[in-house]
Amino acid sequence: MSNQPPAGKPSTANQILDLLLDALLERQAARRTQSLSPESKPPVSQPPPPRTTQPRRPAPPAAIKEPIRRQPRPKPGPGDEGREPPPLLPSINLDKTLSRLLVLIAVLILLVNVPVTRHGVSLARIMPDSAALIIREGLILKGSGPEIYKLEDDKLRWISSLDAFEHLGLQWGDVHLVEDQFLAKFEKGRPIHVLLKCDDSPHIYRLENQEKRWIKDIDTFMAEGHVWEDVRFVPRDYLREIPDGPPIPEDAGPPPQL
Repeated sequence: MSNQPPAGKPSTANQILDLLLDALLERQAARRTQSLSPESKPPVSQPPPPRTTQPRRPAPPAAIKEPIRRQPRPKPGPGDEGREPPPLLPSINLDKTLSRLLVLIAVLILLVNVPVTRHGVSLARIMPDSAALIIREGLILKGSGPEIYKLEDDKLRWISSLDAFEHLGLQWGDVHLVEDQFLAKFEKGRPIHVLLKCDDSPHIYRLENQEKRWIKDIDTFMAEGHVWEDVRFVPRDYLREIPDGPPIPEDAGPPPQL
C-alpha cells in the first residue's frame, strides 16, 4: 500500500492550509468591518492640560557703555594765542551822563539845605506839609507866629523862651513848620519854662519872653506846676543882665534886687 491519498481528495496538509487561509480572510474582513463602523472608532484622547510655568525674570541688562565724550577745547583767555578781542559796543557817553547827574544832585542838596527863613530853617524842613508828619510824642511844631510848641500827651506845650528851647537840647532843625489850622487841632497844655537861680540867693525866677519873673514863694512854685528838675543854676551876673518882668503872682510886689 502507498501513503498517497486517493485520487479526487485533497491531502491533509492542503486542507489545513485551506483552513488557515480561510481564517485569515475572515479576520481581515472582520477588521475592515470594525474600521468602517462609527461605533468602533477608538476614543479621542484629550490633550493634556497646559503646564503652568513661572514667568522668567528678564536677565539684567548688560552694562551700557557710555560713549566717550570729547571735551570741547577751552577758549583762549586774555593773552593766549589765538584770542580774538570782543566786538566793540556803541558808546553811551557814560562820563557825560554821570557828570550831569552829579551836578544835578549837588544843586538839589544846596536848594534843600540852604536856610530860607529868618530862623535859619531850610527848605528840607518846609517841604513836608502837616499831612505828611507822623504824629509822635515830643514833636516840635511852629506855625505862622513866633511861638514854638512841643507835643506831649496830645497837648501843645509852649516853649516860653530861647533858654528853654536850648535847655531841652533842641535845634532849629528839629522844628517842623505847619499850618495854623493843624495846630488848632490840639489842646494847649502847660507851658515849658526854664527856672533860673543862683547859688547865693534863695529866689527863683521864671524866664519868659527874655524877661525873668520872680516866683514869690514855694507854694506859688508848686501851684504853677513846676518841679525842681526845671531849675537851672546860673551865675548872679547872668541873672542881673536879664530885665525884670512882672512877678508871679502879679500882685506879689516888686521883685527883690540881686
